[in-house]
Amino acid sequence: MESIRSDKTMKVRKKSKKKIEFGDFQTPIELARQVCSLLSQQGLEPKSILEPTCGKGNFIVSAFEFFPYVSNIIGIDINPDYIRLAKSSLLNKITPITTSLQIMNKDFFNVNWNNILESLPDPLLVIGNTPWVTNAKLGRMGSYNLPEKSNFQNHRGIDAITGKSNFDISEYMLNKAIEWINNREATLAMLCKTSVARKVLHHAWRSKQYIKRSEIYHIDTSRYFNAAVDACLLVVAASRSNRSYLCQVYNNFKDTVPSSTLGYQQGCIVANIALFDQLKDIEGEERYKWRSGIKHDCAKVMEFRKENNKYRNGYGELVDLEDDYLYPMFKSSDIANGSGLQPTRWMIVPQRITGESTDQIRHFAPKTWQYLQKHAQLLDRRASSVYRNRPRFSIFGVGNYSFAHWKVAISGFYKQLDFTVLGPYEGKPVVLDDTCYFIACRTKKEAFFIAELLNSDIAKDFFSAFIFWDEKRPITVNILKKLDLLTLARKLGKEENLKEFLVQSPQNHDQQLLFSESVFRS
Repeated sequence: MESIRSDKTMKVRKKSKKKIEFGDFQTPIELARQVCSLLSQQGLEPKSILEPTCGKGNFIVSAFEFFPYVSNIIGIDINPDYIRLAKSSLLNKITPITTSLQIMNKDFFNVNWNNILESLPDPLLVIGNTPWVTNAKLGRMGSYNLPEKSNFQNHRGIDAITGKSNFDISEYMLNKAIEWINNREATLAMLCKTSVARKVLHHAWRSKQYIKRSEIYHIDTSRYFNAAVDACLLVVAASRSNRSYLCQVYNNFKDTVPSSTLGYQQGCIVANIALFDQLKDIEGEERYKWRSGIKHDCAKVMEFRKENNKYRNGYGELVDLEDDYLYPMFKSSDIANGSGLQPTRWMIVPQRITGESTDQIRHFAPKTWQYLQKHAQLLDRRASSVYRNRPRFSIFGVGNYSFAHWKVAISGFYKQLDFTVLGPYEGKPVVLDDTCYFIACRTKKEAFFIAELLNSDIAKDFFSAFIFWDEKRPITVNILKKLDLLTLARKLGKEENLKEFLVQSPQNHDQQLLFSESVFRS
């Protein structure tokens, strides 16, 4: 009996892994019909329909119901079981004898799409639901259901090695699909994550593709897919000559008035065009350098709770460490909940600047060195490539600015625009983890003044024009550095006050900060 149960468990696990590998969220017939109905009401009458990841065929079944004059339909999927189900479903449908229908078992990444597209006359509709899975997850699973490796997002330098090069497989597929419809009388209508839809539009706008209209319709994923994912229907109507850089966003299929309009301005995707147009004059120079907190990727080893004169790590070990390399710390949740609370965590900070030798720790703090040696294997196994070819126990995102006694900080993860002043604790600067962003200040007065500017209604409205709150990390350095604090101060009648601080603390002021921590002896 136990062996039968184990066998069933293995089958469930294999099925689950396969579902994940192919981003398998099959579109229910009800949702497929709603999508086709919407497109039909918009006046779409395609001669050809292409579904590049057709699954069980519900979109093709629905297409026959709402587009009676279609003459060519092609459905493709990598899963042979789904292809059989799709063919079976279509056998029960009465199709016009003039309609050419092909359902093929092929891998998206190995299809000769040029040949297929040349066989399909306009107006063309590319429709479907691409996989909801990232390349990183597939890589960890050892999956081959991936495109050839390429930096198609054009990330540079450190962005390419610290996670930004991770992407949804659907992003790659949809970028290709929009290229297919470029300069044709064609429409793309695809279900995908909302964040992916925006990235795809950004890519198309940046590439100056001919798009005359684009829309995003939010869908209830808990109802249709039993999933907690922010997803939508992305509709892109191509053109042979016109270009529009706006996208209307609707809360659902029934709404006739958009809830907002996003667009493309000065090489950037903007969340709210109306707000951007009102406040674009305060976009400009980054007067204070925004920094990320410290990245160490090993919280159970590097972070502690203090108990009397000892420290308890994430493994429950109570250890005795020197104070030299220990700093009070805040995480995103601490920043979001307000700065009135005292720090409850401490972090080992083994370097003053990125790449600095860590050998000195054995001389200045032998207990700390022994502790790091004990957990060396865990630190050595950190996956991020930023630690490769670096001194052992290295961290990233650390510099003199990390040890400024006064900071103005914000959480990158929490959905609120609250800038918090952080001062020293027990005579030491408070450090932040890499889920936070901050400006280093020289004095308490400067920090509270900068926070006052950033917490103004004008500043919050400006940032809101760029923030997509459904993103995993809605607030980023790229958004924060868009605001010109000097122009903002001028609008608020506080320009001269800011100029005084800027004279004392020029753009590279963080390099001039002086610290007296004994750990950083020369």
